[in-house]
Amino acid sequence: MLNGARILVVDDVDSDRHLLSHYLQRQGCRTYVGLDGEDACRKAIAVQPDIILMDVRMPGCDGLTACRQLGEDARTRDIPVIFLTAAASPEERVEGLRAGAVDYVIKPFDFEEVRLRLVIHLKPLRPSEPGADIAQQQPRLDRNLFESARKQLMSRLDSPPDLAQLAQSTGTSQRRLSEAFKKCVGVTIFEFLREERMKEARHLLANTSLDIQAIALEVGFTSGANFATAFRERFGMSPSAYRRERPRHD
Repeated sequence: MLNGARILVVDDVDSDRHLLSHYLQRQGCRTYVGLDGEDACRKAIAVQPDIILMDVRMPGCDGLTACRQLGEDARTRDIPVIFLTAAASPEERVEGLRAGAVDYVIKPFDFEEVRLRLVIHLKPLRPSEPGADIAQQQPRLDRNLFESARKQLMSRLDSPPDLAQLAQSTGTSQRRLSEAFKKCVGVTIFEFLREERMKEARHLLANTSLDIQAIALEVGFTSGANFATAFRERFGMSPSAYRRERPRHD
């Protein structure tokens, strides 16, 4: 259920951040990390995660402040935030919900609880009940197909399934799946995959020390030269130039 989910983990305590990130990676998630609330807002805009796990009490910009800022920004207001806390009093829970959080996870982590809460809040929209108007059901069916396929693509950017495999795994036809992508995001499956590869490459260039050839392989290019050409066409500069001009935040 979590395979392919993009999750931003925000915590100023290194051990907690690494422990949770490592667990989520074992579940097939793509994890990104933030060091405080300010970093969380910046990363959320850049990465567009499916959900954010964020500590409440952090120096500087704390989780409550960051959650409010995320809710006020059109680019991030629809991203669910689950708070992480070692001492969630009733008053703190209410304050967190007022700030826009959807749930809490108590430290020390019970990983089964973490998994279940993520599954709940990442669950795709359910189709309308039997007997509902078909016109109302159709957009939700399109969204379900899109989300199912998207998660598979995002979990395997280096070797994604082809259209036939993707359609079979989602229980639909190639044509129907292509229509769902067009309706939900306005692009073809190939265009969506290409854009997500470029976004992931940009993230890795800015936030890791991986060499450019390794990043090319990570996002599905067998040739560093082809990767550099595609990156330059998308962002107007080479990967090496982007890395020089973009400071690292991790």
